Amino acid sequence: MIEDSDIIRLYRSGAKEEAFNQVVKIYGERLYWHIRRIVIVHEDADDLLQETFVKAWGAMDRFRGDSGLYTWLYRIATNEVITFLNRKKIDTTATMSTEPEAMAARLKADRNFDGDRLQRLLLQAIASLPPKQRVVFCERYYNETPYEDISKAMGTSTGALKASYHHAYNKVLEYVKTRIDIDY
Repeated sequence: MIEDSDIIRLYRSGAKEEAFNQVVKIYGERLYWHIRRIVIVHEDADDLLQETFVKAWGAMDRFRGDSGLYTWLYRIATNEVITFLNRKKIDTTATMSTEPEAMAARLKADRNFDGDRLQRLLLQAIASLPPKQRVVFCERYYNETPYEDISKAMGTSTGALKASYHHAYNKVLEYVKTRIDIDY
């Protein structure tokens, strides 16, 4: 398997297209699922993944190698997602709809979503979280990413991330509990 240092060497030697293809091949799917779990809708995730690669490639000359290439790409992707969610929040406020309601409508229309009612409720609950809580919740819940790794990628303390996850978890649980009749 090709290493980050090999990709950087390819890029700096002028084989930029080959380096880019390697980045997409190695990290594309992983970044896609990181984004998709947060934004939920395939088309949004696909667009944000492209934006991530465009931004990363535009800044590749400035990549210092202080972190791994994936950590750097993860941070760019996360920032793109947070910007997207904040912009979307402003849009939903302007149209007087709420993010969970808008998400419910999009999930019903999404031909790529084949989940059941409980999965739909979970995704709606996640959609109701503030952007940074959503990122932390998805990373811990879906990927079981250690707080230390999230901390490095997001530039936030592990204590703050633990608190954020705890609040997000409780909000998701409350959201689901108020909309479905299940004994806990």
